[in-house]
Amino acid sequence: MFTLPRTHRPLIMGRNGAVGANHPLAAQAGLDILRRGGNAVDAAVAISLTLGVVEPMMSGLGGDGFCNVFIAKTGTRAVFNGTGPAPLAATAQRFAGGMINRGPLSASVPGCLGGIAAMHAAHGHLPWSSLAEPAIAHARDGFGATHGFVRLASENAAVIAVDPQSRALFAGRRIGDLVVQPDLARTLEQIAAEGADSFYRGTLAKHLASGLAEAGSLITAADLAAFHAELQAPIGISYRGFEITQTGPNSTGFTMLQIMKIAERFDFANLDRASQMHLLVEAKKLAFLDRETYGADPRFEIVPVEVLLSDHHTDILAARIDMRRAAVMAERVTESAGGDTTYFCVVDAQGNAVSAIQSLNGAWGSGVIAGDTGVLMNNRMAYWHLAPGHANHLVPGKRVRQTMNAPMVFQDGRLVAVLGTPGADNQVQVNAQVATAMLDLGIDPQTALELPRWTSSQPGQGANHPHDGDHALTIEADFGEEVLADLAARGHVLKRVGHMEGPCAMQAIRVLENGIRMAGSDTRRDGWACAF
Repeated sequence: MFTLPRTHRPLIMGRNGAVGANHPLAAQAGLDILRRGGNAVDAAVAISLTLGVVEPMMSGLGGDGFCNVFIAKTGTRAVFNGTGPAPLAATAQRFAGGMINRGPLSASVPGCLGGIAAMHAAHGHLPWSSLAEPAIAHARDGFGATHGFVRLASENAAVIAVDPQSRALFAGRRIGDLVVQPDLARTLEQIAAEGADSFYRGTLAKHLASGLAEAGSLITAADLAAFHAELQAPIGISYRGFEITQTGPNSTGFTMLQIMKIAERFDFANLDRASQMHLLVEAKKLAFLDRETYGADPRFEIVPVEVLLSDHHTDILAARIDMRRAAVMAERVTESAGGDTTYFCVVDAQGNAVSAIQSLNGAWGSGVIAGDTGVLMNNRMAYWHLAPGHANHLVPGKRVRQTMNAPMVFQDGRLVAVLGTPGADNQVQVNAQVATAMLDLGIDPQTALELPRWTSSQPGQGANHPHDGDHALTIEADFGEEVLADLAARGHVLKRVGHMEGPCAMQAIRVLENGIRMAGSDTRRDGWACAF
């Protein structure tokens, strides 16, 4: 066992509800809904819409998302898949020169709004229109630009400079500057009044399609009209007496479950710190080889989740790990996976819970706002592969392989934890680190989130085109020289950094048997946790 660091934030606890989100205003919106008598689903809708306003570089109406939902009274477990497909005009031949990473051609059909609307229709309690109020107010009246907002606007100045509207709204901001989005406020008001269907098949859809056509996007009114969120059953594994559930394909949440199952084959809690890290890194490498082979839209490709999560397959993978030496996965170099997504979680007084994640893909997505709707569009097309025969090969109407995933943890049918993070390829790696800290080592959520982190890259891994990667183990120096030297001696190529902001903006809630909800929020970005 290692010495736990002193946390920078207190552990937030309450009996009636808890929220964690990547922006304080979004967390507050969710908590306010719970206090008004809304359930976890209602709070999740309010958080989702608010994040799209106050954290516009990460997610919004123009992006995608997954919601993993648990309803305590009935024991219902469901995933609402709000990820949109490639436009019907987006053929592989159209991108023969390579995928477009930014600009209007990089946008796929946005599904996030459809996902949260389907979730609310199935399990919400408060009226839909009331849940949009916080987002509308922040878009109409403005909010203060945070450190994260200013940093990401500066780092991605070229992305938002291409579109005059994006440039006017987001460029050149200083800490505390008021960011007002009147067009987005009007769009949200229309969605509140007419429902999410207006965005896909109503008057708003026609307006959106017109703006997209003018910008040069491949998305048409027919693409929007064809979209419907998919209700899926979560996938899951048993792990040392716990049950961990995840979002299934086209999410690649199965890779986190593979990492955990491999770790279960070892006496994790009694390993020294360097060996714990080495084990998880090596398990990740093996799981990502399976991701490259099988990760895809199951409506178009066979994704053998049961085989990948079987004991037999896990035993084969675990036997390949050499605890004395890091494996080398050959071929390409230079990493290009971003960390520009947002995660949030809610547990209410009745024990209902939502583990949710949503994204534009890269920071500020495509950089393009659709007409005068205020909707900043995603650049999810950058995730496609063009090599014939690849499971994630671009096909019109197919959903791209998603790095987004939203775990939950149960024990004997009782909700134990919800947790998650943005970070593209790093998501499942960080989730596994925090899950083992909480489940194997008994560490509380806030302390677990403030532990030092690592992320591993490997050739061919990068989520975004051109899908490259290197052999680096990017690692926070807070692990200490002894641990770092041990890992280097095992052959890990270390890239030492300070705190990793992009792939590490974790939120987590732990539910104790006495009803206490413990909520933690990562200190590495703008997130916040609340409870009452």
